[in-house]
Amino acid sequence: PGFDLLHNPIGLRIKRIIDILLASTLLVLAMPVMATAAVLIKLTSRGPIVYRQVRTGLGGKNFVIYKFRSMVGDAEKNGAQWAQKNDSRITPIGQFLRISRIDELPQLINVLKGEMSFIGPRPERPEMNAELEKVIQYYNLRHLVPPGITGWAQCLYGYGASVEDSREKLQYDLY
Repeated sequence: PGFDLLHNPIGLRIKRIIDILLASTLLVLAMPVMATAAVLIKLTSRGPIVYRQVRTGLGGKNFVIYKFRSMVGDAEKNGAQWAQKNDSRITPIGQFLRISRIDELPQLINVLKGEMSFIGPRPERPEMNAELEKVIQYYNLRHLVPPGITGWAQCLYGYGASVEDSREKLQYDLY
């Protein structure tokens, strides 16, 4: 029954309208906070203010996600990797942005573009997805719905940085 929305065009249209209204409203209301975050990032570290990264979304299609940069500019010079607790690549301002979730505000643009929704599984990087699909049964079911800024796993499970964490989070996502 949890997948009923996938076959309900009216429900999907209502969900999309709510996403657009919420994203538009929050984007306007959050502008002062976003401007402050942008200034702090620029003043305290080198690199772009907004971080762009390829993620996998609905139907397994890739898209570019926007976030305020919370790590040093060359954080992934050795390739894609999960962030760890007390990760030395996170800047002091980035730490605050992550704890307060301000780093996620630019994703409102992804919601307006229709690449994300407010509620859904967090989108992962394509290289991480490829590995997780090999070892976690049904992992690709996450791509039946648009990815979200937040979801059950973010609210109830917390931060994950391993295959086992991803397996557990999938259970929340599918719920």
